[in-house]
Amino acid sequence: MTELTHLDERGHVRMVDVTDKADTERWALARGSVRMTRKTFELITLGKASKGNVLETARIAGIQAAKKTWDLIPMCHPLSITSVLIDFTADDHHPAVHIAAEVRVKGPTGVEMEALTAVAAAALTIYDMCKSYDKAMVISDIRLEEKTGGKSGHFIRDAHETP
Repeated sequence: MTELTHLDERGHVRMVDVTDKADTERWALARGSVRMTRKTFELITLGKASKGNVLETARIAGIQAAKKTWDLIPMCHPLSITSVLIDFTADDHHPAVHIAAEVRVKGPTGVEMEALTAVAAAALTIYDMCKSYDKAMVISDIRLEEKTGGKSGHFIRDAHETP
């Protein structure tokens, strides 16, 4: 385990100083899921939800959230994000919508938090747009899958790792 960089020598919380860090290409992939009733799943996948296109609205929310992560998470730096991709996979078996968010930047710090925030906002948007049908939806398994760049290098979640 590495040292906790958000604490100074006196144990006070601080934002990490990235002034002298070189800009490098960085990328992160996060995933999560929203489980729901069969009826809600069909309304979403058939485009019949009364509030409009649920997945496109969730895509926009995820992109917006990635760009504003620094406003939500106190120790995150404002970044000039170069790309945010949000994708959805309909899981007819469970029923669920799986969310994937990829974020890219050329900068002094990584985009793991931006990818995770994008997934969370997309999931919350799905919930918000469909809560009148299904208040028991479950948002779950939001996690970092992979990231590249920076001092810590390449990370790929091991299928055997516990979250």
